Amino acid sequence: MPRPIFVHFLPTLFEPDDVVGGIAVVVDILRASTTITHSLANGADCVIPCGTVEEALSARNDLPAGTCLLGGERGGVRIDGFDLSNSPDDYGPDVVKGKSIGFTTTNGTRALIRAEKADQVLIGAFVNLSAVADRLRTSELPVHIVCAGTNGQITGEDVLFAGAVVNQLLDSSAGDFETSDTARIALDHWRQESGNGSTEALEAALRRSKGGRNLIELGYDRDIATAANTDSVPWIGTLGEARTITASVGSVQEHNDDSFV
Repeated sequence: MPRPIFVHFLPTLFEPDDVVGGIAVVVDILRASTTITHSLANGADCVIPCGTVEEALSARNDLPAGTCLLGGERGGVRIDGFDLSNSPDDYGPDVVKGKSIGFTTTNGTRALIRAEKADQVLIGAFVNLSAVADRLRTSELPVHIVCAGTNGQITGEDVLFAGAVVNQLLDSSAGDFETSDTARIALDHWRQESGNGSTEALEAALRRSKGGRNLIELGYDRDIATAANTDSVPWIGTLGEARTITASVGSVQEHNDDSFV
């Protein structure tokens, strides 16, 4: 029997129990899921997604002094008193290696918490697109792609990634998947916006999106290019039972002790 692929354009468009028994991919391309993936690839021990600033502060207080950094944003900018913003550039190996990251963002971490009842929860971004798609192929569970959106509004960059995942799954299967209407809408969006499939075309599409325009206004242009660097990271972040995200190697390449940056 074909496995269903569901795309949820916003976290509020599904109930937490809807993903029970499935594998969920949570995506906030600009920028939480890209930043989490970079952090893990650069040696962070784990990322602790927090719904509020207070939860992040509590997470740090629960860990030994000096072992936890706080990262995230409100309104796109670093939270006062936090060590790091939501820019992947902040999470270099010299900063995050061996550290836990208490992490809270306006949209991405809330989407993660909304999807945590799924049997497996993966962190998806263009930087680990093929690794995520390969993991979904080897699973036998229904697929749920959860788009974070922005302030309750659907965002083109997250739908674009969802469509790219659907495209990879359908291209590599022979009737193994059954797409929902929203999955087909995401696929159509990907085929319309991805151009020739190059990194340059993807970056241009991200710049046209709502999230891209917001980042340009805030002066984070470089983050858009980072987010468009497809398959640059061999890691997949996986949400564990203790609500911590740790890294498992994907299929893009073998990981070694050096960071990918």
